[in-house]
Amino acid sequence: MSQSHSGSERNEPEVQAGEEMELVVITGHSGAGKSEAIAAFEDAGYFCVDNLPPQMIESLGDLFRLPGSAVTKAAVVSDARSGDYFARLLEVLDGLEAKGIRHQVLFLEANEEILTDRYKETRRRHPLARDGRVLEGIRAERELLAPLRVRADLVLDTSEMSGAMLRTRINEQMVLADDEGKLAVSLLTFGFKNGPPRDADLTLDVRFLPNPHYDEELRPKTGLSSDVRDFVEAGTQAGEFYGRLMPLLEFLIPAYVAEGKSHLTIAIGCTGGRHRSVTVAERLWSDLALRDDVVVRVSHRDLD
Repeated sequence: MSQSHSGSERNEPEVQAGEEMELVVITGHSGAGKSEAIAAFEDAGYFCVDNLPPQMIESLGDLFRLPGSAVTKAAVVSDARSGDYFARLLEVLDGLEAKGIRHQVLFLEANEEILTDRYKETRRRHPLARDGRVLEGIRAERELLAPLRVRADLVLDTSEMSGAMLRTRINEQMVLADDEGKLAVSLLTFGFKNGPPRDADLTLDVRFLPNPHYDEELRPKTGLSSDVRDFVEAGTQAGEFYGRLMPLLEFLIPAYVAEGKSHLTIAIGCTGGRHRSVTVAERLWSDLALRDDVVVRVSHRDLD
């Protein structure tokens, strides 16, 4: 993940005044990709500010709500670089809610090994590593951030993500979500042999379905091929599975929307992430795309 420059501001979009403001607060672990995250919002036309002390977030929201303001979408990064001021972020979020300022909290994290490696690569000092020991700084920051992680609307683990992958996930789950209350549903396929994704809301294990891997003709193909789909969905297992899964999703989706959830990630896994999981994801996409209360996107993590 690339690192950002403290205090830098980004371009203001040309938008119509009078629209309701939408504010995204980006926080999380140092080295987890906050610079890439705010770049994704900048590319989408958000007014962006990096390394903003928490006390200034509420003031920024008030400023943008003044008559004549052209800003309706803004994203800010607030993290441990603010020092002692950062402890007030939870209080500030409560203040935004009390004022009716529409906002979401995006929390980025990664495991200790990955964060340590990223700091070694950049040779930068961790903001909480007072004696220069990066690992101690990472652990102190994890403890400091625990209440904010619970408060977050979306938690993304970037341990196995490149910067481009992180931008894609943010676009799918936050930037491109419909403003009319639709739920952004991301169907993410994966192979268990490569490890399950850490940030799924629901995980489906479809390794019980017929496996095309053992058919020499089908093995080089993927679940995007009609031959593979026909093989996986042959017999009664797939039909019974869909027959039970779709009513469950029909119950969950309106419940999530009513709760105020704006994004749902459904991870679908098989052994290699190329045949059965892809087949099921494509089937779910074709069924869910018919609904008018969701925006559905599919990502195949291990297809290649």
